[in-house]
Amino acid sequence: MSMDKDAFIALLEKIAPPDLAEDFDEGRIGLIVEGTNRIEKIGCALDATPYVCRRAAEERFDALIVHHPAFWNPMHGVTGRNIEILRPLLENNINLYAMHSNFDHAKGGINDVLAKEIGLTDCVRMEKTPNSIGVVGIMTKSFTEISRILGCALRVWGDVSGVTRLAVAGGSAFDPELIEEAVSLGAEAYMAAELKYNIALESPIPCIEATHYALEAPGMRALAETKGWVYIADTPLTSIIQ
Repeated sequence: MSMDKDAFIALLEKIAPPDLAEDFDEGRIGLIVEGTNRIEKIGCALDATPYVCRRAAEERFDALIVHHPAFWNPMHGVTGRNIEILRPLLENNINLYAMHSNFDHAKGGINDVLAKEIGLTDCVRMEKTPNSIGVVGIMTKSFTEISRILGCALRVWGDVSGVTRLAVAGGSAFDPELIEEAVSLGAEAYMAAELKYNIALESPIPCIEATHYALEAPGMRALAETKGWVYIADTPLTSIIQ
């Protein structure tokens, strides 16, 4: 694959149209770091971590595509972690492009891939409002099997022994309105990341918490595989102490 930068950006915007992005992503998605005008070797990752950016430089990528915006807050100095991210990209003329909530909402994006990854069938997308994300489908695998597929432990609030219809949403998506929408679509349990106590306490259905990385990495990995790009894994080190 070889194309100029503008054509490559046009391709990415077809995959994850910018107008699907939510307001909080304004100024945080699209081309974040400008590099070479000719794109041939492409890397893909969930996050532009220092490790991922070093790998991109070592592999001599022309572009690095990530899900999460690399910089959430305005910079007043390029130091610490920020320079660890930027230096390998700038020194090696690597483009950095982010597709965040627009890829969450895109068909074939983060949530559609997640549902397929864990074996949901007869899926219905949650689309009641512009901010709705997630998929509701019929389970074909147990929660133990889903845990193994995702590569992370699941923290469960409630009784899921009889659940057959599951809602899943990548990332920090434990929102009461999303849970209500999932229930309206027949969901008997809801899975996302970063569950808060009050949300779990008030939820009308059981809540299942996975890690943020485990839920969203499959979407970026699938994108890389589909396009013939290289996926760079940088799984956060987590453990459970009992």
